[in-house]
Amino acid sequence: MWAVAARKISDDLGGQCLEAWQKGHANPEQVATAVRFCLQLLRLRAPGNSVEVRVPPYGAAQVIAGPRHTRGTPPAVVEMSPEVWLGVATGSRTFSEALASGSISASGERAELTAWLPIWPLA
Repeated sequence: MWAVAARKISDDLGGQCLEAWQKGHANPEQVATAVRFCLQLLRLRAPGNSVEVRVPPYGAAQVIAGPRHTRGTPPAVVEMSPEVWLGVATGSRTFSEALASGSISASGERAELTAWLPIWPLA
């Protein structure tokens, strides 16, 4: 099986889509791009393969150093809606609050993302 590299989203395009989302004016394509851009930033900030962050239907990212998985469900999985993901990625909501409220499903010992969030705006 061959892995295909994801198309890189530029900081300019990602930032524009995130700003549209923050202002409440994002169309579905901009939301999808904003989600994928934030997943891209998380991959850069927390490289690895021990946690899979899923944001259906727009994307997923394997992040955080640790045991690598090659088949089936990874040792740690974090899943949330696009709205929740963009909230925690931009800091308008904390990961721990969203997790406590049930807005995030997380399993596995490395499924705590607080150390890597928020990821936007870029520093």
